Amino acid sequence: MAFLGIDFSCALGSLRHGHFPEKDCLLPLISKLLGYVLVAASTTVKLPQILKILKHGSVRGLSVVSFELEVVGYTIALAYCFNKGLPFSAYGELAFLLIQAIILVAIIYYFSQPLGLKTWFRALLYCAVAPTILAGQIDPVLFEALYASQHAIFLCARIPQIWKNFSNKSTGELSFLTCLMNFGGSIVRVFTSLQEGAPQSVVLGSVIGMTTNGTLLSQIILYKRPEAVKEKKTE
Repeated sequence: MAFLGIDFSCALGSLRHGHFPEKDCLLPLISKLLGYVLVAASTTVKLPQILKILKHGSVRGLSVVSFELEVVGYTIALAYCFNKGLPFSAYGELAFLLIQAIILVAIIYYFSQPLGLKTWFRALLYCAVAPTILAGQIDPVLFEALYASQHAIFLCARIPQIWKNFSNKSTGELSFLTCLMNFGGSIVRVFTSLQEGAPQSVVLGSVIGMTTNGTLLSQIILYKRPEAVKEKKTE
C-alpha cells in the first residue's frame, strides 16, 4: 500500500500481526511523513514575518542583506535538489520558502524607500541569473560549486541579522513564530535528509540552518524582556 511515494505496507503488516513495526520499517515511514508535513508547514512559515511588517509598517531592526541572501540560498538549494532528482518530500519546502522569501524582500524594499542603486542592481542581477540556475542549465562542476557555496550563503544570510540583534540588544520586527518554525523545520530536515540518503552537503546545510535559526530564536527570547521594559518606560 503506497500513497504519495510513502509505503505503508511494512508498518500495516506488522500491526496486523500484532507486532510493533521494526526500526528499519518505521524510520523511513516517519521520515517520509515528516517530510510532507514540513512541506505543508513551509507554505506559511514566513507569513508571520510578512504580517508583522505589514501590521507595523516598519522593517526596524531587520537586515535587508540577510533576507536577500536567503533568496539566493533558497534558489540554489531548490535548483540543486530538483535537478539531482531527490524525492519531493526531501526538498519540497524550498519551493514555498523561495516564493515567500521573494515576497518578503519585496515588502522590505517597499518599506525601505528610497532604494539605492546597489539594491536595484542586486535585484536585477538576481532576476537575470535565477531562471538559468533553476533550469539547471549550467556546467555540472559549477553547479556543484554553487551548491557548496550556498551553505556559506545561508550562514552569511544569518550573521548580519544575528550581529544586528546583538548590537541593538533588540530583534526589532523579527517574528518569533517564523524563527520558531524555521528552527523546528531545520531539525526535522536533518532527520529526513539522513533517512533519505541525501548527499552530505544537503545534511550539512540543514545542520547550519538548525544552528543559525536556533541562535536567532534564542536572541528573540533573550531580548524580549528588555524591549518590553523599554516600551513601558516610554509610555
